[in-house]
Amino acid sequence: MAETELLWNDPTWQEKVHAWIRTGAERNGFQLTGEIEQPHIRHWSTVMSVESDQGEIFFKAVAPESISEIALTEKLAEWYPDDMLQLIAIDAKNGWLLMRDAGEQLRSLIRPTKDIKPWVPVIQRYAELQIGLSEHLDEMLNTGIPDRRLASLPLIYTELLADKESLMLGQEKGLSSDEFLKCQALESQFEQVCADLAAVGIPESLNHGDFHDANVLVKDGRITFFDWGDADITHPFVSLRTFFVSIEMSLDLDEYVFTPEMAELLDIYLKPFEKYAPKDDLFRAYDLSKPVSSIVKTIAWKESITQMDEIMRPEYAWIVPELLREFFYHMDALS
Repeated sequence: MAETELLWNDPTWQEKVHAWIRTGAERNGFQLTGEIEQPHIRHWSTVMSVESDQGEIFFKAVAPESISEIALTEKLAEWYPDDMLQLIAIDAKNGWLLMRDAGEQLRSLIRPTKDIKPWVPVIQRYAELQIGLSEHLDEMLNTGIPDRRLASLPLIYTELLADKESLMLGQEKGLSSDEFLKCQALESQFEQVCADLAAVGIPESLNHGDFHDANVLVKDGRITFFDWGDADITHPFVSLRTFFVSIEMSLDLDEYVFTPEMAELLDIYLKPFEKYAPKDDLFRAYDLSKPVSSIVKTIAWKESITQMDEIMRPEYAWIVPELLREFFYHMDALS
């Protein structure tokens, strides 16, 4: 779908949204002082912003396939108000959020200086949140976010291999026949990896799904986690995949490079989980989580791409086979 055809650009839809933003702001004691702007448009969401007498406020709309983000965001703000967006108004049916400004992206503190120390309090708090949220699995699943717990992943993996279109077999950037055979040969080993990871005893929890430095906001010492559109329930360590990829990009590192600074951040993240297992077992669990993370990410992308229109799908289709190659790398590293 061309950008001009997106719902977010439809004048009738925009007029309806503008009215909702004004009404929601006024009902909650905000007086708008500027014009509503639309700085962000993607296939799956759009963001608008407007100045008010209490600072800038933001609106977000999500596509139908991501509608669970609204209910999940509301629940997270209820359970952990000090760590989540301060919501002004919600329309769960339409997939709309209105919220206060939560500061600048963590990325703005890291990438200009290539200093990853600002991650320290963030990654520690994220681990603590995951541990706390492990007690809310049913409530989170009831919002509609995907269930990708370890027990279900082997079957999901088998179903993935049956989707030849998503694997792009024999196509440019797709899986070769040899790579497909390797995927099949790894089925039983992947099932064992999931079982071994579960045996460590770390409770499954919320995985952000896109945990990088642009999805964390900081303001006056307050850390805000947001943009839960890719969230699912799985092993908590799955979140570390995108976290470390983000750092690779921040530091201009090659793929799979692991620096002492990254090792220090891993130590900080794992520390709260020592209530469940000894440190050595946690490091082993982290290694086991790497191929699992690749498969969870592959499945998430496959489902997202499947829901795209035929014009947009080719732009992203290559990601599925590429993530399976990442899976090969981590499985090879384990053996």
